[in-house]
Amino acid sequence: MALWTLSANKVQSALSIGGVTIGVWTVMAIASIISGIDTAVTREVENLGADSIFINKFDAGIRFEKMSTKELARKDLTVEDSHAIGNLPGIKVSVPFLNVTNDYSGRKIMVVANGKTSAAVRLEGTQPDYIDTNLEVISDGRFFTRFENETNQEVCVMHSGAAKNFFPSTSPVGQAVKIDGREFRVVGVFEKRPSLFPGNEGSDDFSNSILMPVNVARKLKPHARDMTILAVAEPGKLDLAQDQIVDLLRLRRRVGFDQPNDFGISTTQSVIASFRSITFGVAVLMIVVSSIGLLVGGIGVMNVMLVSVTDRTSEIGMRKAIGARNSDVRWQFLVESMTITGIGGLLGLFLGWVTTFVINQFVFSRMLWWAPLVGFMTSITIGLVFGPWPASRAASLDPIEAIRRD
Repeated sequence: MALWTLSANKVQSALSIGGVTIGVWTVMAIASIISGIDTAVTREVENLGADSIFINKFDAGIRFEKMSTKELARKDLTVEDSHAIGNLPGIKVSVPFLNVTNDYSGRKIMVVANGKTSAAVRLEGTQPDYIDTNLEVISDGRFFTRFENETNQEVCVMHSGAAKNFFPSTSPVGQAVKIDGREFRVVGVFEKRPSLFPGNEGSDDFSNSILMPVNVARKLKPHARDMTILAVAEPGKLDLAQDQIVDLLRLRRRVGFDQPNDFGISTTQSVIASFRSITFGVAVLMIVVSSIGLLVGGIGVMNVMLVSVTDRTSEIGMRKAIGARNSDVRWQFLVESMTITGIGGLLGLFLGWVTTFVINQFVFSRMLWWAPLVGFMTSITIGLVFGPWPASRAASLDPIEAIRRD
């Protein structure tokens, strides 16, 4: 009977089903994209180590307001700061990272190797202790040594993306790479790490980078200021290590007792928490937007059912005349409204699965087990919310008046 109602009001039913379908489809797509990106980002950040601590000149995270003059005037972090942090009892190892991708004028530093030229390679200077963090594995060759670092030898280690771009068919170890006109010798290549965007190893990918001794990097950009410090805490001493770092840097940077930190410090867990707070806000906003489609679908369902009550007045009267109770008529129309929204929900689920499959070809996405269940139950609920008025109107008809009206 519910399907007959759909066929009797094809246009109105199609519009009602379409609204519910779009709403459920949007919820499904949002859930799969956000959960997929959350999984990928969490995995990527956790690869940096559960005991890793990141120290920056500025506070980490997305900012929606301009930095104050006082923030912009903060002192730069230094290699000496990294050495001092490394001597703390709660720290296993501490290494600096000096970003020299751009020269002092903001121009991208060119990298030339094997007949190819690129300005999209991330260039950073660090120290040999980085390999002791155990955050990455050398797949070919070795990391540069303390001797090479102390004597400022122009050697470098490539990440997998840069190695693939410049040397797609041969090992880069032992090959020459020109960076800003200086000739560097490749001594090692890092093992490939999972990418957030499948198949992408472009300029925004972490793997498309080259590491070199920090003092050699400073020669490429003498006034480089973009320095980050990576510290790895001793197992089980992450909180203690953070407190020690804060106390040390406040002392070294002469921060007053009543003044806030003039540096940023974060851990993998705090980075993940910050990212999830952003994705949660985006998810709530998108769900609110998608609920408009569900609202439109619900109003359409109510309209279809009111039309159905008008068209079937005599049928309702006949049913009540031969013994149908008000509750029987009420449930009949509620089932019909839930059938309409349920069909829209099933179509939305199908489109959601297809969308997840397509999106997964470009960005990692994952369909959570509860998303289809919530989507379908939401579509049924729309029928329950918008169906009672038409159902009550049908149940309240007087059988004699209803039959006479025909």
